[in-house]
Amino acid sequence: MELSKPQAMAAGQCLLLLCMAASVVLQARAQPDSKGFITVDCGFTGETGYAGVGDTTVLPDNGEFTDNVGTSHNISAEYVTQSMAKSWYNVRSFAAGVRNCYTLRSLVSGLKYIVRARFKYGNYDGLDLHPVFDLYIGVNYWHTVNISRPEEVLIVEATVVVPDDFLQVCLVNTGAGTPFISGLDLRPLKKTLYPQVTAAQGLTLVDRINFGPTNESLVVRYPDDPHDRIWFTWVDTVTWAEISTTQTVQTLPVEDLYQAPSAVLQTAITPRNVSGNILLTWSSKPTPMDPSPGYIFILHFAELQALPAKAVRELRVNVNDKPWFNFDYTFAPVYSYDLPFYRSQPFQYSSYNLSIEATSNATLPPFINAAEVFTVFPTTNLGTESQDVSAIMAIKAKYQVKKNWMGDPCAPKTMAWDRLTCSYGAVGSHPRITNLSLSSSGLNGDISSSFTNLTAVQYLDLSNNNFTGSIPDALSRLPLLIVLDLSGNQLNGSIPSGLLKRIQDGSLDLRYGNNPNLCTGGNSCQLHAKKNSKLALYIAVPAVLLVVIVSVTILLICLLKPKKQGSMHNSITPPNEMSHVNRDSSLQRLESRHFTYKELEKMTDNFQRVLGRGGFGYVYDGSLEDGTQVAVKLRSHTSNQGVKEFLAEAQILTRIHHTNLVSMIGYCKDGEYMALVYEYMSEGTLQEHIDGSNRSGECLPWTHRLRISLESAQGLEYLHKGCNPPLIHRDVKATNILLNAKLEARIADFGLSKAFNSNDTHVFTNTVVGTPGYVNPEYQTTMQLTTKSDVYSFGVVLLELVTGKPAILRDPVPINIIKWVRQRLAQGNIEAVVDARMRGHYDVNTVWKVADIALKCTAQSSVQRPSMTDVVAQLRECIDLENERSRDESNNGFYTSRSGNDRNISYDSYPTDGSTNVSQNSTSSEMEQSLMRTPTMPTGPAAR
Repeated sequence: MELSKPQAMAAGQCLLLLCMAASVVLQARAQPDSKGFITVDCGFTGETGYAGVGDTTVLPDNGEFTDNVGTSHNISAEYVTQSMAKSWYNVRSFAAGVRNCYTLRSLVSGLKYIVRARFKYGNYDGLDLHPVFDLYIGVNYWHTVNISRPEEVLIVEATVVVPDDFLQVCLVNTGAGTPFISGLDLRPLKKTLYPQVTAAQGLTLVDRINFGPTNESLVVRYPDDPHDRIWFTWVDTVTWAEISTTQTVQTLPVEDLYQAPSAVLQTAITPRNVSGNILLTWSSKPTPMDPSPGYIFILHFAELQALPAKAVRELRVNVNDKPWFNFDYTFAPVYSYDLPFYRSQPFQYSSYNLSIEATSNATLPPFINAAEVFTVFPTTNLGTESQDVSAIMAIKAKYQVKKNWMGDPCAPKTMAWDRLTCSYGAVGSHPRITNLSLSSSGLNGDISSSFTNLTAVQYLDLSNNNFTGSIPDALSRLPLLIVLDLSGNQLNGSIPSGLLKRIQDGSLDLRYGNNPNLCTGGNSCQLHAKKNSKLALYIAVPAVLLVVIVSVTILLICLLKPKKQGSMHNSITPPNEMSHVNRDSSLQRLESRHFTYKELEKMTDNFQRVLGRGGFGYVYDGSLEDGTQVAVKLRSHTSNQGVKEFLAEAQILTRIHHTNLVSMIGYCKDGEYMALVYEYMSEGTLQEHIDGSNRSGECLPWTHRLRISLESAQGLEYLHKGCNPPLIHRDVKATNILLNAKLEARIADFGLSKAFNSNDTHVFTNTVVGTPGYVNPEYQTTMQLTTKSDVYSFGVVLLELVTGKPAILRDPVPINIIKWVRQRLAQGNIEAVVDARMRGHYDVNTVWKVADIALKCTAQSSVQRPSMTDVVAQLRECIDLENERSRDESNNGFYTSRSGNDRNISYDSYPTDGSTNVSQNSTSSEMEQSLMRTPTMPTGPAAR
C-alpha cells in the first residue's frame, strides 16, 4: 500500500522517535541507576535486564561495556544448583588479547566507589582447567584471581577513589589460563566514608563479618545496607553467646565514617565463659605483587543492653599482645550507638592475634558486633591524560579500530596500545600520546576533529588509508606536531592556510603525496602528487626574499637613526620586554605619589629599621605624615636589578589592583636613588612563618595555611586573567608572599614580571630568571615562558605549606621538595610528609588534596599543569572540606574520628586515626577460616 505524503511524513517522524527512544534505552543501560548502582551479568546476552537484589536491576552484557570483545558461555549443568542466583549461570571469557576491560561510565570524578568482581568457573569451557589471571582497576594492579575448583565462587571487592568519570576493570592474561568473569558490580560511597581510601591507595576486602546471628546462611546487603556491602555471618555457638536487640542502632555523627547498617549492629557475640576474651587469629597472605601486605581492620561496637546502674562494660584491644595504638587505651561502648574502632595505618605482621578484653574495672565480659578486614593496595599509577584518552577513544569509536586498543592507551607501559608511543614524565604526571601511526589501517571517511585534541602528539601518520574530504586546518594548531603524513588517501580541496604557515616557518613536515584530488597549486588546482617539497618551495622562496628585504630596511633605519641622549649603551630590549627609553616620562605617568630621597630619609628615620632584603635591595620600615606605616624598598647600588626592573615593578603596581596583591603607595626616582613605597605587611614573609623564624615563633595552623594558599592563588589568577595585558610573575616563592596583621596574603615583588599577549601560548625570553627550586624546568631548557611557569612555582609553595620544609632540602643530601614529597606519597605515607609541628590538627583528606594539587602544579610538562583558575577552585573545595571538619569537631561528647581531637592522645598512626580507639578481650576461636575464606553470594552456591 502506498502512503500519502502526510502519512509518509508522520510515519517517518514516528520511526525517528522510536529510534531516539531506543538509543536512550541503550544508553541508559550502561549508566548507573537512580541509586548510582551498576550491576552487570557478564556473559548474559539478553535484550533487557532483570530484577536483582532488592529493587536493583541486573544489566545484560551485550557489548556496551566491552566493545563486543570476548565470548559468552554457560557454565556446565553439573555446577548449576537449584538455589543459585541467575547471575551465576554465565561467564564472558577473553581468549584473545593480553588485556580486556569493562568500562563503567557516567561516574562522578573524585568519588569513592565499591567495585566488586564475581567469578565462578563452573567448567564453562569443558576443559576442567584452573585459570589464574590478574585484575587491574584502571592502570593499577588489584588482585590475582586463582581458581582452584570448578565449583568455587570468588568475589573480589575493592574500594577506590575514581579519578575520572569512568572506571575500567581489566582482566590480564598472565599465560596461566583464559581470563573470565561472571559479574561486575559498582556502588557509590560518600567521600567521607572509609578515610583510608585516598587517591593514592585503595582497599581490597578480605572479609566483612556480622557477629551474632546463629543462622549461618544469613547475609545482610541491600536494602538493609544502602551501599550494598555484603555482610557474611560467622557462627560458633559453642564458644560464643549471642546478644541482640530489635531497637535501631545508629552511628554517632562524629563517627560517621563507615555507616555499618543497623541490621548488622543489632547482633553481637560475647564469650560463654564470662571471664574469657574474644580472640581472633589468622595469617597474612603474601603474594609476589605484595610480599608484605598491610592490613586495615575496622571493628564495630554498639552496646545492645541497657546496663544496670553499677554494671561496667569497659574494653581494650591488643594485637599480638601489644596495645592497638602503642599505648593502653580503654573505652566504654555506647548504648544503641556504633563506635567504629580502627587504625588508618595498616598493620604489617606475618600472623595476627587480635584480642578483645575486658578491663580490670569491668563487671561485664567483652563483645563485638561486626568487623571489616582489608588489605591496602597502591593506586598511584596514573592513567593517560584525560584529554588524550577522550580523543583516542573517539578515534577508536569513529573508525572501529580493532587492534589491542583496550584499557588505558599508555599505562602500564607493558600494555600500551599498538601503533602509538607515549611520553612518561615524572612521578605524579600523566602519560601523553606523542606518536600515533595508523598507516594502512583501512580507515574511511573524513579526518576526525578528535585528532586535533591530541595536543602532545609530535608524529601523526594517517597515510595509506581511504580518508576523504578536506584537510582540517585545526591540525595546524597542534603545538608540538613535527610530522604529519597524509599521503596515499583520497583527500580533496587545498592545503589549509594554517598548515602552509607551519610549512613556511619550518616547524612542520607535511607529507601529502598520492592524493589525486588534492589541490596544491593555488587556484589552479593542478593535480600534484609526486614531490611534497615543491609546495614548501613555492611558498618559502618569496617569503625568504620578503624577510631579507624587510630585515635590510630595518637595519639601515637603525644604523642611520641618531642615538638619543640618556639611552643605555650596550642594552638590548628583547621582544615583549618593557622599553628603557624615555624612562623619566614613563615615571611621570605613574599615578602613585612621587617621593624625594630626603622624604624617604625622614619617613624611615634615616633608614633605621630593616624589614628584609631582596634582589632589589633592602626594605625599610617607615611611616607617612599621618602615621600610616609603610615599607620602603630602596635599590642598592650593588643590586643586579637596575632601572628596567625598577620601572617594570613601578608601572605594574600602578595598574594592578587586587586585594591579594601588594599595593604601591609611591615611588622615588631622585638622581641615583630609586625606591618603591608600598603598604606595610606587619607579619613579614610567608617563608618566615613556614620555617618558624617569624617574631612569634609559632607554628602556622593548617587553616591559616589553607587560607593563605587560596589568597595567593587568587592574586596569581588575577595577574594571569584579570590584567590587560596579562602578567607572568616569574618569581613566585614563599619570600614574595607577604602577610599583614590579619595574616592575609599579598603577592609582592614584580620586578621580574612580564606582560604577554593573551592569544600567545608562550613568550620567549633571553635569560631564565627566578629562584632555584622554584623555576619551571621546562622554562630552563626552552626559554619559553608561560603562565604555567608561575603555576609550577606556586606548586612548590603549596608543598612548603604542607611540609614546613624549604624548596630545596639540604639534609642529608640536597633534594628538591617535589621529589622528596613524591617519594613518600608514592608509598601512601602522608604522615611522613605533613609538617609535624601541626601535631595532627588538620583534616587528612584536605592535606591529601592540597598535596595532590601541588604535585599537579609541578608536573614536568606545562600542558599537564592546571591553570591558576583551576587551582583557585580546588583550594576553595579544600577550605570547604576543612570547614566541614571544624563543624564536626564542634560537636561535644564523643571522641572525634578526625585529627585535632580534644583528647591529648598521640597516635602512632595516620592523622585521621581518631577512630573509636577500642580495646577488647577475646574468646579464643580461629578467625582464619572466616577472614580468609572465599566469600559467597546470598543466593549463590555455598563455598564453605
